[in-house]
Amino acid sequence: MTSELEKQITAILAEVIEMDEAELWEKRNQRFVEDLDVDSMLALEILAILEKKYRIEIPEENILDLVSLQSTIDFVDRKLKQRVA
Repeated sequence: MTSELEKQITAILAEVIEMDEAELWEKRNQRFVEDLDVDSMLALEILAILEKKYRIEIPEENILDLVSLQSTIDFVDRKLKQRVA
């Protein structure tokens, strides 16, 4: 992990899905549902936490873009940069 955002999001997701942060980081490109057994309730919890913590909105049409830790980090990073621009 290199950036503070990566560390924060990894920590959040690791806590929600009850996985060690280092292990989750190693699996950052694996899909939540198919590979990491994240169910829809956990996915909704993750979305709610990210929206609240980063004060962003994740529209329904973007939910399917958040399929892995890495795609989630990339999405949040883009949303935060859009807010600043």
